Amino acid sequence: MAAHSGTSRVVGGTDAQPGAWPWIVSIQDPYAAGTGHICGGSLISPQWVLTAAHCFTKHSRVPRPQHHVLLPSPFLEVHPVPVHCRARILEENDIALLELDQPVQCSYYVQLACVPDASLRVSELATCYVSGWGSTTARGEFPKVLAKVHLINVHLCNSSRWYAGAVHPHNLCAGYPQGGIDTCQGDSGGPLVCKDNNADHFWLVGVTSWGKGCARAKRPGVYTSTQHFYDWILEKPPGCESPPGSALVDLKGEIPCVQKSAGSGCSVTEWGRRPKETLQQR
Repeated sequence: MAAHSGTSRVVGGTDAQPGAWPWIVSIQDPYAAGTGHICGGSLISPQWVLTAAHCFTKHSRVPRPQHHVLLPSPFLEVHPVPVHCRARILEENDIALLELDQPVQCSYYVQLACVPDASLRVSELATCYVSGWGSTTARGEFPKVLAKVHLINVHLCNSSRWYAGAVHPHNLCAGYPQGGIDTCQGDSGGPLVCKDNNADHFWLVGVTSWGKGCARAKRPGVYTSTQHFYDWILEKPPGCESPPGSALVDLKGEIPCVQKSAGSGCSVTEWGRRPKETLQQR
């Protein structure tokens, strides 16, 4: 989570079925203790992972998406992270892209997340989930869990008894007014996904960013809106100075999960139905 929250930031969740969320990755630091897990992320193209800017460390690596970070998996080295060029305050523009050194191969367990453009009415999506390997308490270990959450109106989230204006227009709030379910330490950068109201697939609407504590009443998780940064994700915006070789993801104006290339294994139908079929409801 962002620095001002006092935690690096799923509480109240359940174990996820293998392959239920095939776009989630664990961002790992080879020098960190234990599993090396530091943050989550989402595979949005075969060679690019979307995560939170505050997760960035000099030497990180991203495994292929796995159900459990402790399972054996080949690691892909990450190019220098092109943090959002306007991210002078992490809380305000907490988003980053990691370029893998080689594309991953899509399969039943490895799929791409869909980023919504401006036409999607994100606020009307009713069925949303967060997932990750983060802590289930403010001082816990790192299991793999998911939780169902509700989007909370940003105006309510910003009210005096909640976050008192700390939430920006390009943030989303998700959780429950009474608390009890939330992202926590180690979940930063991970996905907030919502099911489309008219089709059988999910949208990656948010990146886990920050919050005050974990699962507190009137202190829901705050997420970076992927819709707000849709154009930035597609191409480098004017005025961004990026290091040589660190050009931002070029999806040629299209989100790859919507494409149905023969044999690619990255279609909406394949990954969009699997979460609903394998989900363990509370």
